[in-house]
Amino acid sequence: MNYWLMKSEPDVFSIDILKTKKKSGWDGVRNYQARNFMRDDMKKGDMVLFYHSSCEVPGVAGLAQVSKESHPDPTQFDPKSDYYDPKATKENPRWFMVEVEFVEKFNSVVTLHTIKSIKSLENMPLVKKGSRLSINPVSEKEYKTILGLK
Repeated sequence: MNYWLMKSEPDVFSIDILKTKKKSGWDGVRNYQARNFMRDDMKKGDMVLFYHSSCEVPGVAGLAQVSKESHPDPTQFDPKSDYYDPKATKENPRWFMVEVEFVEKFNSVVTLHTIKSIKSLENMPLVKKGSRLSINPVSEKEYKTILGLK
């Protein structure tokens, strides 16, 4: 099993929305490295730290699990979508997504400030300067440390 941190702006897609929907595709990712993580590395059953970003109190808001492995992101084919890519075709898709399912909403967010204060989490891509990817691998130790903070 692998562990991941996936970022979403809560006013666009929050842990509460996932809780209501139960499952959702993680669409709209338009960064090649993040796409490659989903396309090549994420497997059904992998655990996800669901991170709220670009908000008043950024941090891990809950847990999700990969429920469906990589498949083409349909938003790339839709000219009305913000994520439309005219270079993508159904025969040669450029963008992929996974499906995630809701596991748990934390009682309170494990804040970025708290995460940065934990010495054993100092090597997480999340806390490194300049790391802005929306999807990052997390070690089992880092995952368990964050769970211990909820």
